[in-house]
Amino acid sequence: MLETKTERIVTPARNIIGTLRLPGDKSISHRYALLSALAAGTTKLANFSTGADCASSLGCAAALGATVTRRDDGGIEIVGTGGALQPSGTPLDCGNSGSTMRMLTGLLAATPHTYTLIGDASLSRRPMERVRKPISQMGAEITLTEGHAPVTIRGGKLTALDYTTPVPSAQVKTAVLFAGLQAEGTTTVHESVRTRDHGELALRAFGAHVDRSTDSVSIAGGQPLTAIEAVVPGDISSAAFFLCAAALFSGSNLVFDALGLNPTRATLLDVLTALGAHIGVLNLEEKNGELVGTVQVNAPSNGLTGTTISGALSAQLIDELPVLAAIAPYTQNGIRIRDAKELRVKESDRIALVANNLRAMGAQVEEFEDGLDVPGGQQLHGAEINSGGDHRIAMAFSVAALKATGDTVIQGAESAAISFPEFYELLDQVAER
Repeated sequence: MLETKTERIVTPARNIIGTLRLPGDKSISHRYALLSALAAGTTKLANFSTGADCASSLGCAAALGATVTRRDDGGIEIVGTGGALQPSGTPLDCGNSGSTMRMLTGLLAATPHTYTLIGDASLSRRPMERVRKPISQMGAEITLTEGHAPVTIRGGKLTALDYTTPVPSAQVKTAVLFAGLQAEGTTTVHESVRTRDHGELALRAFGAHVDRSTDSVSIAGGQPLTAIEAVVPGDISSAAFFLCAAALFSGSNLVFDALGLNPTRATLLDVLTALGAHIGVLNLEEKNGELVGTVQVNAPSNGLTGTTISGALSAQLIDELPVLAAIAPYTQNGIRIRDAKELRVKESDRIALVANNLRAMGAQVEEFEDGLDVPGGQQLHGAEINSGGDHRIAMAFSVAALKATGDTVIQGAESAAISFPEFYELLDQVAER
């Protein structure tokens, strides 16, 4: 967890207007970085995520023998190992990134070496048993520390697995597919709720054949990967904060260029539309299997209504739930969130932090083990916000602060750099005050 070193004062806004082109999608950047290390040839990536989490994946790729070069124009070139990942003399540092740690576990499972994966204090509290279990069933020896990092991986010959994920997790699914790529036979992952499919699409982009059915995905082992050239689409989970901000102001007009619109990620657009926001999608095209387009958002003149988020919807929106809860008091009928217990084991206990910070801003809120009830028709006031060193909490309450009365102080605002270093600069750019 980041130490709370930086506070940021967020003053109320009158409107949200402008055009944004956002840094590259974190989920895609992670997968491209790791697969490029395994691939043959030189991968060239433009608009790679600027977040510290994705830098952790690049650092690990370099430690495994890939040559990583940052070009003057901001692009990244990665010369892969052609399937011959190298031993690392020191632990692989995943920083704050659960994506890096979990997916690396699958990537490294077939290598004839021993690796140790470490992370910061926050990552070292996050559950890793969910990825240890399937990968060890395939033949790797994986040791945890009381269910958490450090993770020790002794790779070896892998056999294919038919696996059903007990908790919906794109990270676990991707880890198993990465291991399956290097296993003997065909590995299949079944999921009760379809999670984001960037892992499947990235594998296909690098040349692997991946089969998808309604509730499962399969990959045959022994397929080589070949380097790609790609522009990473803008990150829709970063756009979420600005989409929600624009939805709060009746005169808003915000446009996003080259935004990733993967159907397994774009659920937020459907929820905001259901709340009454006007969302337009223009210039939709496909690049490396990912949908990319221009998105325009305007707020309804009579304000957002209300909604319930539960079941599969909660799993699909897990990263966006904090900001939806943070703007819920400003809706007419409030927002009810259920089946989101996973929020308690993210970078922080996000349910508890959201509830505490909403109360600090004067809101009524009811907390449940798996969610929240946030009534509508409430006016928030400025307050001191405890981000808990969690990037999504810091950014969510910066959005809530835009429509509050009085200034809000975000403690631990520097945590936004984990995923989105430019957040406050871009927020000031589009917020009219």
